[in-house]
Amino acid sequence: MAATFTIPIKASPFPFAALGISAYIGNVNLVFDEATQGIALTLNGSIITEESEIVQALAKEGNLADDSAKTPSFFTLASSLRSITAHAELVAALDSLDNLLAYRTFLVGHSITSADWIIWGTLKGSIKVLGLLKNNQHPHLLRWFTYIDNLKETQSALAELAAAKASKARSNKTAAGFALGLQDAVDGQVVTRFPPEPSGYLHIGHTKAAILNQYFAKMYHGKLITEFEDTILEDLKLLDIHGDIVTHTSDHFQTLYDLAVKLIKSGNAYTDDTLQEQMRDERMKGIASKHRDDSVEQNLQHFEEMKAGTAEGVRWCLRAKMSVDDPNKAMRDPVIYRCNLLPHHRTGDKWKVYPTYDFACPVVDSIEGVTHALRTNEYRDRNPQYLWMIKALALRKVNIWDFSRLNFIYTLLSKRKLHDFVNKGLVRGWDDPRFPTVRGIRRRGMTVEALTQFMLAQGPSQSVVSMEWDSIWTQNKKIIDPIAPRHWSILTKNSVPVTIKGGPASPEIKAVPKHKKNAEIGEKKTVYSSSILVEQEDAQSFEDQEEVTLMDWGNAIVRSKTVDASGVVTAIEMELNLEGDFRKTKKKITWLSKSTSAHPLARVTLLDYDYLITKKKLEEDDNVADFITPVTEFRDEAVADANVQDLKKGDIIQFERKGYYIYDGEVDGVKEFILIPDGRAASIASKAALSGSPSATAVAPVADAPVTKMYAMDCIYGNGKDVKYDAETMYKMESIYDS
Repeated sequence: MAATFTIPIKASPFPFAALGISAYIGNVNLVFDEATQGIALTLNGSIITEESEIVQALAKEGNLADDSAKTPSFFTLASSLRSITAHAELVAALDSLDNLLAYRTFLVGHSITSADWIIWGTLKGSIKVLGLLKNNQHPHLLRWFTYIDNLKETQSALAELAAAKASKARSNKTAAGFALGLQDAVDGQVVTRFPPEPSGYLHIGHTKAAILNQYFAKMYHGKLITEFEDTILEDLKLLDIHGDIVTHTSDHFQTLYDLAVKLIKSGNAYTDDTLQEQMRDERMKGIASKHRDDSVEQNLQHFEEMKAGTAEGVRWCLRAKMSVDDPNKAMRDPVIYRCNLLPHHRTGDKWKVYPTYDFACPVVDSIEGVTHALRTNEYRDRNPQYLWMIKALALRKVNIWDFSRLNFIYTLLSKRKLHDFVNKGLVRGWDDPRFPTVRGIRRRGMTVEALTQFMLAQGPSQSVVSMEWDSIWTQNKKIIDPIAPRHWSILTKNSVPVTIKGGPASPEIKAVPKHKKNAEIGEKKTVYSSSILVEQEDAQSFEDQEEVTLMDWGNAIVRSKTVDASGVVTAIEMELNLEGDFRKTKKKITWLSKSTSAHPLARVTLLDYDYLITKKKLEEDDNVADFITPVTEFRDEAVADANVQDLKKGDIIQFERKGYYIYDGEVDGVKEFILIPDGRAASIASKAALSGSPSATAVAPVADAPVTKMYAMDCIYGNGKDVKYDAETMYKMESIYDS
């Protein structure tokens, strides 16, 4: 038995039962990790996340006597004990257990079983119960509880827990969530593969699998196989993921065909010409196909017709002979080969039949040397199918390791729906900053480091939940804040000219740090003059004769303020007071010297975005059109210090007092900067209510909008021309696993 039990230090309720039995049977590696979101037992290639199931599985592996029909009732009792709040009910339950143990050493039989562990763990985790036991009103229950509690294995596990709580600073917090490792992994021999299923542009939901595949390959000094189209290879490059080997499923078409013939000859596959709708109905109802018991000779003849692409052959498909009525519908004789007369982009018209993903995936994994197939648990129903293929064909075993897929609120991950936004011109392309694609989130300022740390920190969770965006953007801020150069910008609209008394007679230039806490970032040039600009919002807040601090300069006193009839501040006079104490001022203000021919300011546009949809989670029957956010782009014209002229596309900076921005390039002489969310509520909240803002741009079809690219790359499709796809043919799905 090879088992690892990963436990969040702050799990509530804490899984004492699973912890205790893990220590009792031995050979279970305990991993205490404050980063992971749920408990997980990795046992013989499977991952179990429910405590009761973990206890039962370990009891079976540990050969604990547990054949009583009464055992399930104790698991039910344990579950109900956790929800009892009334004092009388709790006492009654303890009375019942005390009576049962009056003449028994253990709850079931004559030795410790899973029943004992599940009840002990439940009582151990209840402060109320522990208090009642101290009253000595339940002597038999207390004797039993104390015995299990004082077992050396129990005490050892509890000591490990205490030590983990006392030492929260882990040597590797990021990877701790996956400290459990891979089943049957041998250092230097692990081979992973990506993608297991994506085609087209990768999105945030795919990044976990991509990052984990590379992470484990490196962790075990193994290899990562990548196999697919140029689009995905480019996206992986944006994630700093580089395969050791690049392969194509089409390289194995002959082998796949030969193995399909082998399945037919062994009686494990048959050809079928049942119409698609009827086949779907029969599979759902557990009805056998009329061709299920055709002879091997008939099946080989039909498969040969399929291979030739004849008029007769295209009517047929090949199905694996797994089961007619298995409760897991993925096992109900799935189709593994279909005809397709269109030329293949790599093999031309050589083949007229192609394997489905369900057949090609396990076969290619096995013959290419993949040792561990990592994929999201939405494919869990297909895992038995995957293993069946390998067993039926007598191929080398591949371990499956699955985990939950990431979903985010206000976020569409359906490629069909995303394609609809592109096709209707509601966004400017697949790299639009509003899109959850890898290209979109990277263009919006998400770093590879933040993505990697966030994905690894999720741990081996099996729960499919819609996550908030705050955690990942907060992680991103922690990475960019120490290294982002600081700059200033002033909104152009209603900016206020300020005359500085005591300022320099002519502009002066001084070098100041780009980052006050990181000298390695370098210096920038700041222009000091007697004519500066401040923002209207700051000007409105100034009181008469108030002393404020001009950042990177010193204090100044507001001597006069001119306001027009509408209440807009149009001019201010200040007097420098460089002897003033900046610690005593309430307002620290960013400013810029007025633009001159000798010292021009940079024209910039500050961009911010809202979610594309107004509902946190769309249901299956929701019409996306009903939930499209009317305004998703917000543009503010501004001027910035001239130092931004030196930035390169993709550089990340902070406009102080505004936020972090990524430089997106220049349009008509104006530099565009995209606001990077920082995880704070205001930066990630839906802005739909601001749709009346004059700086907002409504979602409307974008006519011939250029697709901007954050990184320069070779053209995928040749001639630099955009390729238009219909939604049905976007991914060239002759075969799902077609590369």
